[in-house]
This record gives sequence, C-alpha cells and structure tokens, in this order.
Amino acid sequence: MSDLLTHSEYKAIAEDLDLPKTAFINGKYRAGNGKPFKTINPATGNKLTEISGCNATDVDFAVQKAREAFEQGFWSKLHPSERKNTLIRLCKLLTRNRRELAVMESLDSGKPILDCETIDLPETIHCIKWHAEAIDKIYDQTAPAVDDAISMIVREPIGVVGIVLPWNFPLMMLAWKIGPALAAGCSVIAKPAEQTSLTALRVAELAHEAGIPRGVFQVLPGDGPSVGEPLGRHMNVDMVSFTGSTETGKHFLRYAADSNMKKIVLECGGKNPAVVFDDAENLDHVAEHVVNAAFWNAGQNCSAASRLIVHKTIKAPLMELIEVRLRDWKVGDPLDPGIHIGALIDAEHCKKVRKFLKNQDKGNGPFVSPVIYEVSADDARAKDEIFGPVLSVIEVATNDEAVAIANRTEYGLAASVFTANTRKAIRAARDIQAGTVTVNCYGEGDISTPFGGYKQSGFGGRDNGLHAHDQFTELKTIWIDLTDPADGDNVG
Repeated sequence: MSDLLTHSEYKAIAEDLDLPKTAFINGKYRAGNGKPFKTINPATGNKLTEISGCNATDVDFAVQKAREAFEQGFWSKLHPSERKNTLIRLCKLLTRNRRELAVMESLDSGKPILDCETIDLPETIHCIKWHAEAIDKIYDQTAPAVDDAISMIVREPIGVVGIVLPWNFPLMMLAWKIGPALAAGCSVIAKPAEQTSLTALRVAELAHEAGIPRGVFQVLPGDGPSVGEPLGRHMNVDMVSFTGSTETGKHFLRYAADSNMKKIVLECGGKNPAVVFDDAENLDHVAEHVVNAAFWNAGQNCSAASRLIVHKTIKAPLMELIEVRLRDWKVGDPLDPGIHIGALIDAEHCKKVRKFLKNQDKGNGPFVSPVIYEVSADDARAKDEIFGPVLSVIEVATNDEAVAIANRTEYGLAASVFTANTRKAIRAARDIQAGTVTVNCYGEGDISTPFGGYKQSGFGGRDNGLHAHDQFTELKTIWIDLTDPADGDNVG
C-alpha cells in the first residue's frame, strides 16, 4: 500500500503512455489486414487509441512463422536452463515497467489501479517466474520393464499453441498461459479480448527484448470471428487454450472437431457458492471473505462467489457484518487508489448485468454499486452467471441442504465452505462438485495448485501448478530393446 502513488500521479502517467496500435508478429509490430477498432476506456467512454485489427490472413502468416520457429528449434530445442534465463529476463523487464503496465491495464479494463498495482502485476510476474524456475526441474520418467528392455516416458512441447484470453484479467490470464507454454518450448499466438489488447501487445514487445526469438510469441488483436475462429480451425495449430464464457468455449470444441482434432483446454464460467454452516466461527472473518469473493473486480470473475448459501440460524448476524464490510468498498475512477470497484467493461456488459437488478439499483453509466438480494435457489440470480457485483443470498435449514444447493448448477469451478468442524469441512469439500474448494476462506489456491472446473466450467486440463505444463506437452514412450542380436533366440 505504501508504494502506491496518488490519484493525480497515476493520471499523469496515463497521459504520457505510448499505447500499442498494431499486432506483434514475428518479432515486431506489424499492421493487421483486418478492420481497425477503437479501444475504449470503460470508465470514461473515451477512446484510448485505435488498433489495427487482424484477420485470417494474419493468422495464417503468424502460424507459419510460429511453425518455422518451432521447427528451427531456437526456442523449442533450447536447453531448459536457457529458456529459464530468458523468461527471468522477461520478468525483470516486466518489473521495471510494472507501473506503466498497471496504469495501461487499469485504463483498458476499468480495473481499479489498487488491484492492478497490488495483485495483477505482482501475480503476473510471479507466475511467469515460477514456471521459468520449474523448467529445468521437471524430470521425465522410466517405467517398469522386463530385464532386456528400458522404457522412457518423455515430454515434448506440443508445437504451435493458440491462447484466447478474457477481458477481466488480461495480464494475469496471459501469464497463466504463456508461463507454462513458453516454458515447455511451444510457439505461442495470443488473441487478447478485443476490449483489452494493450498490455498483451506490450508484454510481447518486452518478451522480444528479453530474447525470446521471432515467431515464438506473437499477439494478434481482433474479434472472435476474425482471429479466434481462424485460430481454432487452423490445421497447423496444435492446441488452443481458452479462458472465457462457456458458450464461446464450446465453439472451440467444434472448431477442433471440424479441423485437425487439435487439443483444447477450456476454463469457462462459474456460479460459485460460499457455503456457511451453522457452526461457522468468527462471522466477521466470514463476512470479510464473502464480500471480497462476491465483489472483487466488480464481480467480473469466473470464480466469484456470487451465491451465499447460509444456515438460517446465523444468517441475520452474518448479513449485518457483510453490510458493514461493504461500506469500505468505494466505487469510482479506477485510477484513484482509494477505489475498490471500477467500471464494468463496456456498455453491452452493463446492459446484461442491469437485467438482473431491481429498478432502484440500476443506476447509469459504467459504474454499478454492489447489491445483495435474498432469493430462492431457483431464482435466475442464483442460477445464471451475472458477472457483475451482485450477491444472491439463499437461506437453508440444514447443512446437507446447503451442499445440495451448492451442487445445483451446471457449473463447477470454485466453492468455499465455512465451518468450525474439520470433519464437516472435509466431507463438504469432498461432496461439492468444484475444481477448487477452500475452507474458511475465499481463494483460488496459489500458483502451485491447479485451477480449473468440473462440469461446464472446464475441459481438457488445468491452469497453474506443474499440471499446467501437461497441457502444453505431448507424452512420448520410447522403448529400447536391450537383447543382443547375436543371441540364438532372435529371429532372422
């Protein structure tokens, strides 16, 4: 907190930024062949810059350069320790430019500068560095075999990778994917969300400066039909890792089926429960975590705990404490370091969120204040992913009912359980159908723990942890026959 600047200082940095305007292809900025599009500051509605969009022609060219780079082996066959050193140089450059990147991220996404400075940039750098440090510490295996053979199980980089990013955490989701992908030796083509392209382009420039070869990390701005779909359908792309809505994620499964059966990894939506049992201790602590879980990043978070499922005996005192905690969550200019909730990403998304609000809560413009509704388990606000600062509270009569309602969803990304009883906590964590279950806190684990979902929240793999390396590699078995050809038992 002490390292934060003043509101006026952040505004001064914003005025001096040199914003990217074109794609980054084959080691340099290059104008795309698609339609130019405006990138807008969500908080003001003002144009930040105009970006040269890409299309299928640019995808073809970028894939060609990515394949050439992969086959030449300047990165894919580089010694793991050398890849590590290059990625650490990138982390040093990100650190040196962290304030510029934080302000750029806030302007582009509407995220509070408080979060960009204290969460997004540090976590982005830590993620890339963590995967870099893991590169030369992941061992391959041998398998049990007969006395006259040796079997080796080795990992190889999968090849050319497309990564398709969301607008809610542009830098962090970029890091979650390029960290393990580049560590594995893949060539990566990133398609940022068209609303938030700026920081991905700047990171690509810094990656080239750090020594990542041409064609190994490229960024193609543009919309889904122009860039995302051509990547998904491309016959020379080996896999796509996607974070975004469940509806869009399903398209990539179809693209893979219609093209080369490329590997697909999806991290999609969620309607995540915070389950509070009747024996939960320290309700002020619970309230702190529930507020953060529901309203961090204005609820624009796939793991947001947008459903509070609470036992009736403690609902009233807990709700009082939640209301007290919520008073500290100020809404306003994202460049003000005292603000906790910035602007929703764009007018279209504002319209979607406001459909779930009562008239007195709708407001105007890109700012939506946190709201809490008490609803039934079948209410649309308790079932649909709103992706806004809306908390739905569901009262239950028993702890078993709470777990049953927690599972009454098509999603299964994350969940939280609050209870003083360890046995109940473990039983509930086992019974709740979600990829991450936290006990007596809200969170997603950390960089060392895999993150992904059950049901329609995920498919094909996990981000974070060593498990993230698996999705960007192929497993190969090498079987070596040790028998002597001179032995009489050999045929021929």
